[in-house]
Amino acid sequence: MNEQVEQLSCRELVELVTDYLEGALSDEEHARFEEHIAGCGGCKVYLEQIRRTVQALGHLPEDALTADAERDLLEAFRGWPSA
Repeated sequence: MNEQVEQLSCRELVELVTDYLEGALSDEEHARFEEHIAGCGGCKVYLEQIRRTVQALGHLPEDALTADAERDLLEAFRGWPSA
């Protein structure tokens, strides 16, 4: 049986990029993600930008974030739905 898988949109890719980088996508989602970036230069650039951002921020010391900034970030993301 040859099922055609629905292509991933750029908007969907943006929503999945963190899970992709963390290896948390299902096999099907991972394949759709890979297929999309193979043919979308803009999303390929976006993925690389996010990858570099994560690498840079991963090296920040824990005390680099002020208490006010931490509070503001937590408040900003509090309303986001959890996956």
